Amino acid sequence: MALYVPTNTSSINAQRRLNAATKALDTTFQHLASGLRINSARDDAAGLQISDRLTSQINGLKQGNRNANDGIAVCQTMEGALDETTNMLQRIRTLAIQAANGTNTSVDRKSIQQEVTALSQEITRIACKTTFGGEQCLAGPTGLLDANGVITFHVGAYQSDTISLTLTAGFTLSGICGDTSVLAAVIG
Repeated sequence: MALYVPTNTSSINAQRRLNAATKALDTTFQHLASGLRINSARDDAAGLQISDRLTSQINGLKQGNRNANDGIAVCQTMEGALDETTNMLQRIRTLAIQAANGTNTSVDRKSIQQEVTALSQEITRIACKTTFGGEQCLAGPTGLLDANGVITFHVGAYQSDTISLTLTAGFTLSGICGDTSVLAAVIG
Protein backbone atom coordinates (compact mmCIF):
# COMPACT_ATOMS: atom_id res chain seq x y z
CA MET A 1 0.00 0.00 0.00
CA ALA A 2 1.34 3.35 -1.00
CA LEU A 3 1.23 6.39 1.19
CA TYR A 4 -0.41 9.37 -0.42
CA VAL A 5 0.05 12.96 0.94
CA PRO A 6 -2.22 15.46 -0.67
CA THR A 7 -0.73 18.95 -1.26
CA ASN A 8 -2.66 22.09 -1.64
CA THR A 9 -0.39 24.24 -3.80
CA SER A 10 -2.86 27.10 -3.76
CA SER A 11 -2.67 27.23 0.03
CA ILE A 12 1.15 27.10 0.03
CA ASN A 13 1.34 29.94 -2.51
CA ALA A 14 -1.12 32.01 -0.50
CA GLN A 15 0.95 31.47 2.69
CA ARG A 16 4.15 32.48 0.91
CA ARG A 17 2.53 35.65 -0.42
CA LEU A 18 1.04 36.41 3.01
CA ASN A 19 4.50 36.07 4.64
CA ALA A 20 6.06 38.37 2.02
CA ALA A 21 3.30 40.94 2.50
CA THR A 22 3.73 40.74 6.30
CA LYS A 23 7.50 41.35 6.00
CA ALA A 24 6.91 44.30 3.68
CA LEU A 25 4.32 45.70 6.09
CA ASP A 26 6.75 45.27 9.03
CA THR A 27 9.43 47.18 7.10
CA THR A 28 6.96 49.95 6.29
CA PHE A 29 5.87 50.19 9.93
CA GLN A 30 9.52 50.30 11.02
CA HIS A 31 10.16 53.22 8.64
CA LEU A 32 7.04 55.01 9.85
CA ALA A 33 7.80 54.43 13.53
CA SER A 34 11.41 55.58 13.34
CA GLY A 35 10.84 58.43 10.92
CA LEU A 36 14.00 57.37 9.10
CA ARG A 37 14.31 56.56 5.44
CA ILE A 38 17.18 54.15 6.14
CA ASN A 39 16.88 51.77 9.08
CA SER A 40 19.31 49.07 8.01
CA ALA A 41 21.85 48.30 5.33
CA ARG A 42 19.12 46.37 3.50
CA ASP A 43 17.30 49.67 2.82
CA ASP A 44 20.32 51.49 1.33
CA ALA A 45 23.83 50.27 2.16
CA ALA A 46 25.68 53.32 0.81
CA GLY A 47 23.16 55.71 2.33
CA LEU A 48 23.49 53.99 5.72
CA GLN A 49 27.28 54.36 5.61
CA ILE A 50 26.97 58.07 4.78
CA SER A 51 24.32 58.52 7.46
CA ASP A 52 26.46 56.78 10.10
CA ARG A 53 29.48 58.93 9.18
CA LEU A 54 27.44 62.14 9.37
CA THR A 55 25.84 61.05 12.66
CA SER A 56 29.30 60.43 14.09
CA GLN A 57 30.44 63.85 12.91
CA ILE A 58 27.36 65.54 14.39
CA ASN A 59 27.95 63.80 17.73
CA GLY A 60 31.57 64.99 17.65
CA LEU A 61 30.44 68.55 16.95
CA LYS A 62 27.92 68.41 19.80
CA GLN A 63 30.64 67.24 22.20
CA GLY A 64 32.97 69.91 20.81
CA ASN A 65 30.30 72.50 21.60
CA ARG A 66 30.05 71.20 25.18
CA ASN A 67 33.86 71.27 25.43
CA ALA A 68 33.91 74.87 24.18
CA ASN A 69 31.34 75.82 26.83
CA ASP A 70 33.51 74.13 29.47
CA GLY A 71 36.47 76.11 28.14
CA ILE A 72 34.50 79.33 28.47
CA ALA A 73 33.59 78.40 32.04
CA VAL A 74 37.26 77.68 32.86
CA CYS A 75 38.27 81.05 31.41
CA GLN A 76 35.55 82.82 33.38
CA THR A 77 36.70 81.10 36.58
CA MET A 78 40.31 82.13 35.96
CA GLU A 79 39.23 85.63 34.97
CA GLY A 80 37.37 86.04 38.26
CA ALA A 81 40.41 84.92 40.23
CA LEU A 82 42.76 87.16 38.24
CA ASP A 83 40.33 90.06 38.63
CA GLU A 84 40.46 89.69 42.41
CA THR A 85 44.25 89.38 42.26
CA THR A 86 44.48 92.56 40.20
CA ASN A 87 42.31 94.41 42.71
CA MET A 88 44.56 93.24 45.53
CA LEU A 89 47.72 94.22 43.66
CA GLN A 90 46.26 97.65 43.00
CA ARG A 91 45.46 97.96 46.70
CA ILE A 92 49.07 96.99 47.50
CA ARG A 93 50.25 99.70 45.10
CA THR A 94 48.02 102.24 46.83
CA LEU A 95 49.38 101.15 50.21
CA ALA A 96 52.96 101.45 48.92
CA ILE A 97 52.33 105.02 47.83
CA GLN A 98 50.62 105.75 51.14
CA ALA A 99 53.56 104.29 53.07
CA ALA A 100 56.01 106.45 51.12
CA ASN A 101 54.33 109.57 52.49
CA GLY A 102 56.54 111.26 55.04
CA THR A 103 53.67 111.94 57.43
CA ASN A 104 53.33 108.28 58.46
CA THR A 105 54.78 107.06 61.72
CA SER A 106 56.52 103.73 62.12
CA VAL A 107 53.30 102.35 63.66
CA ASP A 108 51.39 103.48 60.55
CA ARG A 109 53.94 101.84 58.28
CA LYS A 110 53.81 98.65 60.33
CA SER A 111 50.02 98.42 60.00
CA ILE A 112 50.34 99.14 56.26
CA GLN A 113 52.92 96.35 56.04
CA GLN A 114 50.55 93.98 57.85
CA GLU A 115 47.85 94.70 55.30
CA VAL A 116 50.31 94.22 52.42
CA THR A 117 51.38 90.88 53.93
CA ALA A 118 47.75 89.78 54.34
CA LEU A 119 46.97 90.77 50.74
CA SER A 120 50.05 88.91 49.48
CA GLN A 121 48.98 85.79 51.36
CA GLU A 122 45.48 86.10 49.92
CA ILE A 123 46.90 86.39 46.39
CA THR A 124 48.86 83.18 46.98
CA ARG A 125 45.76 81.48 48.38
CA ILE A 126 43.70 82.50 45.34
CA ALA A 127 46.37 81.16 42.98
CA CYS A 128 46.50 77.83 44.83
CA LYS A 129 42.79 77.37 45.52
CA THR A 130 41.16 78.49 42.26
CA THR A 131 39.75 75.28 40.81
CA PHE A 132 37.48 74.10 38.04
CA GLY A 133 36.07 70.61 38.26
CA GLY A 134 38.39 69.87 41.17
CA GLU A 135 41.52 70.79 39.20
CA GLN A 136 43.67 73.82 40.00
CA CYS A 137 43.54 76.53 37.35
CA LEU A 138 46.36 78.90 38.24
CA ALA A 139 48.87 76.84 40.21
CA GLY A 140 51.05 75.75 37.31
CA PRO A 141 51.31 72.27 35.78
CA THR A 142 49.72 70.53 38.76
CA GLY A 143 46.16 71.17 37.53
CA LEU A 144 44.58 72.10 34.23
CA LEU A 145 47.74 73.68 32.84
CA ASP A 146 50.44 71.55 31.26
CA ALA A 147 54.16 72.17 31.84
CA ASN A 148 54.13 75.00 29.27
CA GLY A 149 51.16 76.79 30.86
CA VAL A 150 48.75 75.65 28.13
CA ILE A 151 45.19 74.36 28.36
CA THR A 152 43.89 72.75 25.18
CA PHE A 153 40.17 72.52 24.46
CA HIS A 154 38.99 70.04 21.82
CA VAL A 155 36.10 71.87 20.15
CA GLY A 156 35.25 69.97 16.99
CA ALA A 157 34.59 66.67 15.33
CA TYR A 158 38.19 66.14 14.27
CA GLN A 159 41.43 65.77 16.21
CA SER A 160 42.83 69.03 14.84
CA ASP A 161 39.82 71.08 16.00
CA THR A 162 41.39 72.53 19.14
CA ILE A 163 41.75 75.87 20.86
CA SER A 164 44.70 76.43 23.17
CA LEU A 165 44.92 78.96 25.95
CA THR A 166 48.44 79.86 27.03
CA LEU A 167 49.06 81.51 30.38
CA THR A 168 52.45 83.12 30.59
CA ALA A 169 54.27 84.23 33.69
CA GLY A 170 54.83 87.92 34.10
CA PHE A 171 51.86 89.13 36.08
CA THR A 172 53.97 90.71 38.79
CA LEU A 173 53.61 93.32 41.46
CA SER A 174 56.31 95.45 39.84
CA GLY A 175 54.43 95.26 36.54
CA ILE A 176 51.38 96.81 38.18
CA CYS A 177 53.23 99.27 40.39
CA GLY A 178 55.79 100.52 37.94
CA ASP A 179 58.22 102.07 40.42
CA THR A 180 59.60 99.20 42.46
CA SER A 181 61.72 101.44 44.68
CA VAL A 182 58.59 102.63 46.51
CA LEU A 183 57.46 99.03 46.87
CA ALA A 184 60.83 97.89 48.11
CA ALA A 185 60.72 100.54 50.83
CA VAL A 186 57.35 99.28 52.05
CA ILE A 187 57.76 95.54 51.61
CA GLY A 188 61.48 95.46 52.22
